[in-house]
Amino acid sequence: MNLDLFAPEDFAPANVQLGAQAVVLRGLALPYVDAILAELKAIFAAAPLRHMVTPGGFRMSVALTNCGSLGWTTDLSGYRYTQLDPQTGLPWPALPASFVRLAQQAAETAGFPDFLPDACLINRYLPGARMSLHQDKNERDFSAPIVSVSLGIPATFLFGGDQRGDRAQRVPLQHGDVAVWGGQDRLRYHGVSELKDATHPLLGAMRINLTFRRAG
Repeated sequence: MNLDLFAPEDFAPANVQLGAQAVVLRGLALPYVDAILAELKAIFAAAPLRHMVTPGGFRMSVALTNCGSLGWTTDLSGYRYTQLDPQTGLPWPALPASFVRLAQQAAETAGFPDFLPDACLINRYLPGARMSLHQDKNERDFSAPIVSVSLGIPATFLFGGDQRGDRAQRVPLQHGDVAVWGGQDRLRYHGVSELKDATHPLLGAMRINLTFRRAG
């Protein structure tokens, strides 16, 4: 077979339909990567990454912070959104325009026009970190989708059903992939398997996940 006859896009991985209103959009975030990484430096300086503690006293293996008018937090008193960063006492950093454009493009591509996020959770995974199956249900309005951007080393996305015990799909995520779920799939359980040792040319041995939500 003469590979010269094929354009680069012919080898692009296909999007993955996870459910009726859930999809992984392969490589959609790649044009935004430089802008995202530049913005993250300022965000991390203003609201440092930290390992939060769940209401059950479990220290999360994933380090996280937020940007937007609301930020998701957890401690022994429960899960919630706050306007102020509990660690600094200051408002969370504003959502950069490039973040909003990416979230809106992904949502519209997945069939959710007019998405306007007000919260972006930023998770940092190192090899060995994981995220157990959970629902995103601390938001006031479930009509808006979740938009989840993957950067850095590969991960395996777990996308389950409406009950925690439902069998979960295992979907590889690569640098630049964006998962979107909403509508009838909005409250499905999801998580990330334990990350394997790997290195990415831009981020090293790290995965960054941006999760956009309409929380207020």
